[in-house]
Amino acid sequence: MKMLFKLLRQNRSVFLFIALMLVFRSAVADWNHVPTGSMQPTIVEGDRLLVNKMAYDVRVPFTHISIAKLADPQRGDIIIFDSKASDKKLVKRVIGLPSDIVSMRANVLSINGETLQYTASHPQTDDAQIHSENLLGLNHQVKVAGIAGLGVTTGQSNFGPIKVPANHYLVLGDNRDNSADSRMIGFIPRAEIVGRSNTVAFSVNSDNYYLPRQARFFQPI
Repeated sequence: MKMLFKLLRQNRSVFLFIALMLVFRSAVADWNHVPTGSMQPTIVEGDRLLVNKMAYDVRVPFTHISIAKLADPQRGDIIIFDSKASDKKLVKRVIGLPSDIVSMRANVLSINGETLQYTASHPQTDDAQIHSENLLGLNHQVKVAGIAGLGVTTGQSNFGPIKVPANHYLVLGDNRDNSADSRMIGFIPRAEIVGRSNTVAFSVNSDNYYLPRQARFFQPI
């Protein structure tokens, strides 16, 4: 026991630094590893996202208890949340806000009766199609399987219309035919949202000896 106290006294600055770093990562900012392609083409496997954990709330460190509400998630935000339904941390894009009525027909979204506009882009090497989606004023890219595309019905390409309940959000992956999102796990309670990401901190390519993708360092998303 004496040896332990001696060790603590001799290294108290190190332990204090570690404790403060853990509190910072829990309540202020952190990075989040992306292991899947559910958010392609915006986010790719191997990206580490910079997560602003104070984007919406000030929380008690190491908990989901909110001390002060700072803002609400907005349509188009890329959020990180601890999903109880899937028992893992997920990264998705906010599509539907509380009270919104959302539907999808053949991969084409409608929000509150307004059908979103899509602009075709180039095909991927895996025969996928990339489209620019106008999310009621916010343009971003979505990926749909070439065999399905827009206007073709598949298992995940239709739902609703459904109304988003209070204090919940409807989220989708940008890789629309390969994402476990609100179509599978339901609406996301606001209390599960950890933070928001706008930036790739750094990225490594697991298919190429984990070499860094320097072009994606500090890439806005």
